[in-house]
Amino acid sequence: MQRRQFIQTSSFALSTSPWLGNAWAQGDMPHDMNAMPGMAGMHSGGAATAAAAALAPVEAIAAGAPLAALRKLVNTSNQPRVFRATLRAAPVSLAVLQNGSPTEFWAYNNSLPGTLIEVMEGDTVEIEFINALPQPSTIHWHGLPVPPEQDGNPQDVVPAGGRRVYRFKLPLNCAGTYWYHPHPHGFTAEQVYRGLAGLFIVRAKNDPLKSIPERHLVFSDLKLGADGHIAANDMNDEMNGREGQFALVNAQRQPLLTFDAGGRERWRIWNANSARYLRLTLPGATFTLVGTDGGLLAKPVTGLTELLMTAAERMEVIVDAPKGGGKVGLVTAPVERGKMGEVPPERPITLLDVDFSAVKPERLAALPKLPGTLRRIQPLGAVKAKKRVVFSEEMSMAGGVHSMKFLVNGKNFDMQRVDFTSRINEVELWEIANDSDMDHPFHIHGTQFQVVEREVDGKVTPEPLLAWRDMVNTRSGETVRIKLVQRHKGLRMFHCHILEHENAGMMGQVNVI
Repeated sequence: MQRRQFIQTSSFALSTSPWLGNAWAQGDMPHDMNAMPGMAGMHSGGAATAAAAALAPVEAIAAGAPLAALRKLVNTSNQPRVFRATLRAAPVSLAVLQNGSPTEFWAYNNSLPGTLIEVMEGDTVEIEFINALPQPSTIHWHGLPVPPEQDGNPQDVVPAGGRRVYRFKLPLNCAGTYWYHPHPHGFTAEQVYRGLAGLFIVRAKNDPLKSIPERHLVFSDLKLGADGHIAANDMNDEMNGREGQFALVNAQRQPLLTFDAGGRERWRIWNANSARYLRLTLPGATFTLVGTDGGLLAKPVTGLTELLMTAAERMEVIVDAPKGGGKVGLVTAPVERGKMGEVPPERPITLLDVDFSAVKPERLAALPKLPGTLRRIQPLGAVKAKKRVVFSEEMSMAGGVHSMKFLVNGKNFDMQRVDFTSRINEVELWEIANDSDMDHPFHIHGTQFQVVEREVDGKVTPEPLLAWRDMVNTRSGETVRIKLVQRHKGLRMFHCHILEHENAGMMGQVNVI
């Protein structure tokens, strides 16, 4: 059955996804245990529904407050080069709506987003995780080169009420912008959209941009019912990935960023949405791209007027104040990613306002040139093995029951099945082919990769930018080729990072031997 026809004539149940923003208040509330996806019982606040409940209007959350800085996780270690701390995942009640009941979120250390971890490359990280949720959970260190047994895989869940210590040493040359979130199979989507996600920065010993004032921008969304409760997924959320009516920055609705008087800032940007892609523009200003998921580029890319980011992607950019000064909005423009069903038309969203009025024209004239070289990136060498991943969808009305699956190589995820075997330290070429009707962002655990080329309708386009990434978008009908190396033995996950799709089966496993 054709996908569009299926959507127009049916409803179906799967599971759930995105996440949120920064602490408004504190306190704990109880929560009922939720069922696994695919079973008859569905998540309270996470069940798919054919008819969407009434949502709170966008104006229900106040806008215009000064942009909040991220809370930092305190290092309790007295040892040099060791970062030691505790992360506790627990329910928390936050007063979000201006005129309504508190909303129950799940958060790390009562903070939304989760507290920022800052370490240096070469440091040892030791995090005690306390699971005060009514569900099993893990912490996945998204993008970080950590051993599989420390990476929060779904095989290594911490039970409700349990705890464990994650311990790993970060190698040199891994400086970059990362994040952490849960990864228990069947529960990931709900835990993330309820608030469980945090930020992680690995700093370089020699950072050529360290003198530039740094800004942290975490983009997320939130879907709230009119009663203040986190809203259930509807059919469109399950199909397209959940997008909340509130687009937030550092957990705030359209905050005000007062630009540094020096006229230049370094922005680290996290797209922490479950499904919303970002197409960022800042009228009158241009962006200089200096970093991707895995850290700095070899050379800056100047003169960009927009930034396109898939879900879970990160970037580092340099922003120089425009000559006109004043106040302008940072806008995300519509992105065509193949949504289906009865969805509202896409519209531009102003995410935050940027006030440049403190910057004097003479400061702009005195801005120094950026370094021409930021770091050395070597292309990965000769390929020793190849892998092919095909994303697809399967829809059925067999027996009068409407069902839908998101598949990898024609199969639904099975935690007991190993899909590929790789050898440690060997360069591999992976082909990610999108045989579905919508975009899917590909992610693999434990390593960064280099995009080599893209192919659409037989036309091959070499990737113009040599960079380290752990996220890459694949458009409908497109094949993306990447090179990667795994440096640790053990089991790794790869999947679509739209969490509804991951929960519905678009995930696989590779065993590194």
